[in-house]
Amino acid sequence: MVKDLSKLTNDLGQIAALAIDQRGALKRMLGSTANDEAIENFKTHVSEILTQYASSILLDPEYGLPASEVKHPNCGLILAYEKTGYDKATPGRFPDLLNTWSVHALKEKGADAIKLLVYFDVDESDEINKQKEAFVERVGSECEAEQIPFFLEIVSYDANIEDNTSKAYAEVKPKKVNEAMRLFSEDRFKVDVLKVEVPVNMNYVEGFTNENEEAVYTQEEAKQYFKEQSDATHLPYIYLSAGVSTSLFQDTLKFAHEAGAKFNGVLCGRSTWAGATQQFVEHGDKGCSEWLNNEGVSNIQSLNEVIQTYATPITK
Repeated sequence: MVKDLSKLTNDLGQIAALAIDQRGALKRMLGSTANDEAIENFKTHVSEILTQYASSILLDPEYGLPASEVKHPNCGLILAYEKTGYDKATPGRFPDLLNTWSVHALKEKGADAIKLLVYFDVDESDEINKQKEAFVERVGSECEAEQIPFFLEIVSYDANIEDNTSKAYAEVKPKKVNEAMRLFSEDRFKVDVLKVEVPVNMNYVEGFTNENEEAVYTQEEAKQYFKEQSDATHLPYIYLSAGVSTSLFQDTLKFAHEAGAKFNGVLCGRSTWAGATQQFVEHGDKGCSEWLNNEGVSNIQSLNEVIQTYATPITK
C-alpha cells in the first residue's frame, strides 16, 4: 500500500519537487571554489529562495542539512540515502549507503521521504543485478519499518556503451528504462514513488534533433515508448531532468502527456538552478542569490505551470 505522500505534493496532488542532492556533480560545477562551506552555502541559497515554489526538496545529509533548515515550511523534505557516484574500478556500478546514516536517523532529521539512487542495466549479468535487487529490497524494508515513503531513482546504462548521450545508447535506452521500471515496481521492493528518466533521448526524436543529426525515433515511435513506460508500473512515477535545458525538459513533459503517459510530476534539479553555479563562482553569494531570484524563480514557475497542466495527480 502506498504511504501518505501529501507532505510532498502540491495542492493538485502532483509532485513538483526540487532536487539539489548533487554532490560530485555540484563540486565539478563549482570548480575551484567547491569546499564544504561553499557547497553548503550554495544549497542553502537554492533552498531559501526556491522552496516557496516547490512541493518538496531533495537534499543530501552530507551538505544539505543547513539548507533543510531554511526551506519553506510548506515544502516537504526528501533526503538521499546513497553515497554519491560509484567505484569506476569495479564492474557493475554498485550502490552504497552513507556510512553514518540510517532511515531512522534521516527521519529524525526531518525527512518526509527517503531517496535511493541505483544504476541499473537490465542486460547485465544476474551476478550483478541480483545483488542490486537485494540491496533495494533492504532499503525498502527499512523504509517500511519506519513507515516513511521510499523514492527509488533508477538511472539506466549499458555496460558496453560508455557514452549514454550517444546514438548507440539512444537505440537501446527505451528497453533499458522501461524494463528496469517494470522490475522495480514489484511489491518486494516496497517502493512508493519511482524517479525515472524519460525512455528516449529527446535529442534523437524526429523534430527535436540538432541540425544534421539523424533521428533514431520517429515521433510516433517515441510516443509509443512513453506510453509503454507509463503502462510498465502501477506506482506513482516522476521524471528527473538529467541536466537537460529548461526548455527541452518542459517540451519533453508536454510530449509525454501527448503520448498518454500518466506521470505524476518531476524531481528537477540542474534544469532549474544550474546557471546559479557560474554566478556563485564569479560573484559569490550576492550573484548567486540575484540569479536565483530572477532566472531561478522564472524557471521553477514556468515548470510548475507545465506540471499543473500535464502531470497526473497521484490520487487518480
